[in-house]
Amino acid sequence: MSRYETIHGIISTGIPMTKTVSSRPLSLSSFLLVLFTGTMCSSMIVSFMTFYIVEGLGRAPWTISLYAGAVTVLGITCNRTFGRWLDAGVAPFSLIGVALAGYLLATTALSISPSFWTVLTFGVIGFGLSGSAVSTMFSLGTVVAERREIARGRSNAFMRATTSTAWMIGPAVAFLFSERFGEAAVFKLALGLALCWALMWWTIIPRDMTLSPKAGSVKTSAQQPSGLWLAAAFVFCLSSAHSLTFSALPLFYVREVGLPGYAPGTAFSMKTFVEIFAIFTTPLIISRFGLKGPLVVVALLAAVTILLLSYVQTYPQMLAGAALEGLYYGLYASIGISFMQSFAGDRPAQATALYWNVLSVSGILAGPATGFIAQAYDFQAVIRVASAVAAFAALLLFASMFRKHWL
Repeated sequence: MSRYETIHGIISTGIPMTKTVSSRPLSLSSFLLVLFTGTMCSSMIVSFMTFYIVEGLGRAPWTISLYAGAVTVLGITCNRTFGRWLDAGVAPFSLIGVALAGYLLATTALSISPSFWTVLTFGVIGFGLSGSAVSTMFSLGTVVAERREIARGRSNAFMRATTSTAWMIGPAVAFLFSERFGEAAVFKLALGLALCWALMWWTIIPRDMTLSPKAGSVKTSAQQPSGLWLAAAFVFCLSSAHSLTFSALPLFYVREVGLPGYAPGTAFSMKTFVEIFAIFTTPLIISRFGLKGPLVVVALLAAVTILLLSYVQTYPQMLAGAALEGLYYGLYASIGISFMQSFAGDRPAQATALYWNVLSVSGILAGPATGFIAQAYDFQAVIRVASAVAAFAALLLFASMFRKHWL
């Protein structure tokens, strides 16, 4: 029995645990319900914090980087560590509980004292820990899909569609609630939803359901195939473009275009509504065209779409741009994670964790980049830089297609 299994056993029951097969089945629908609720909790906060720091607390745009950088570093550390533990046989139940406890800590603290220093202390620790939940849930979802004999591409589509649905609802609720009751009230709402998440986690997720431990998964975790890192480089570039756009758009719409305060939430909802339909087309696209070709086209579409977003001046234009954004991101989100997992080998949880960590790293750089570019120019300039980054992602993947042994 590995030390990771022993750690999990002590966390869960106080004694080492050797059981690796769940004593009760977990249905796909129940799993997706927990995933939806947890993602909705995250989406409310992630989409709102940039706006809250600048508009709610009156801080300069560059201060976004302090919060975003600290949260992402902690999230990356958790994802990497938890991924290794999952591949070694630790049950996801306890790891999801750690993420949930962090979210409850942060939302409780900000509900009591919604200040900038609370954001940088309890907010960073709590939301940093909670950032590991999605990666852990996706690893658990792989096991659920295998036991239900669902193809990986299809199961990824189900999970990405579920997270996109949560993102369609969460940010809109956060911004509408902020507009009606004030910025700080959003944290009280998030705390209430987190209690529902905790109840579902406790009653639905099996305590002993695990990924099958892979021989040598811990000892060789650093020996990743070169193709995985090339895939990670592409995902990093396109995710950076999305993160820059994601951080800048709410303030661009409200401050520079002059749209109402609820506009960013509506734009998020439109984006994710289209995103869901795009995601469900990806299994067919992958089966017919593979992974690389569609991703090159998606990256080019992203570059054009983001550039168009920088020229938005009216509410209808914002909605049209959000629909295009949802189209490219839905295709990218589902095909991109399948692309990374195709290099997983015998370390599926670590490959999944690397995918989410790459997304988090893009957030680390996007946070300060958004702040500093906006400080020097404006938020429109941030979006135009994001368009150039997306174009570079397309060029990178296209060039890599000529490499020997590339997928």
